Amino acid sequence: MKILLVEDDRETADYVAQGLTEAGHVMDTAATGKEGLFLAAGEAYDVIILDRMLPGLDGIGIVRTIRAAGIGTPVLMLTTRGGVADRVSGLEAGADDYLVKPFAFAELQARVNALARRPAVSGEATVLRVADLEMDLIRRSVTRAGKRIELQPREFRLLEYLLRHAEQVVTRTMLLEAVWDFHFDPQTNVVETHISRVRGKIDRGFPAELIHTVRGAGYVIRAPD
Repeated sequence: MKILLVEDDRETADYVAQGLTEAGHVMDTAATGKEGLFLAAGEAYDVIILDRMLPGLDGIGIVRTIRAAGIGTPVLMLTTRGGVADRVSGLEAGADDYLVKPFAFAELQARVNALARRPAVSGEATVLRVADLEMDLIRRSVTRAGKRIELQPREFRLLEYLLRHAEQVVTRTMLLEAVWDFHFDPQTNVVETHISRVRGKIDRGFPAELIHTVRGAGYVIRAPD
């Protein structure tokens, strides 16, 4: 794999880069946010490992910028800030996974491998549609009846998952795993809150609702009868 590591702590950067190189990966490294963004936007990587606290431009700013540019490379964010609010803000910005320092290299390597195994978006399915709702995966845009709808990165991923499973009921657990990469119940209403936000953006003001709650089961997006 080709991996980009953006880390300003030299000792940590050398440790991670050496371990991943020894594991057979090709490494590019950057020590500042600006340099990291330049590489992330200009090169093709299988995974990006991104420190949250960086000089110039922090990791949150980098991941938001590349997601806005339509770059879907999996991002593992490293940080010393391990609070729930910190993890949520990193994931909300568009990171795919979150690892708190200090960490075991074996865990970092396992997380990198897991991110790399995620299937890439098929070139044949670049536009997803239900009724008059359309999502362009290349342009990272959403429209309904020709009207552009602005979504935050996590909202986009949530809607994308619903569209990929159109007419099928998806459970809260499925959404937690697919959209937040949580393999446990965080005991929060994060799914319900985001469903409400997405529903408000794509259904409010339109004659027919597309996102429906299935009591006791989950959610489904479907065209009106």
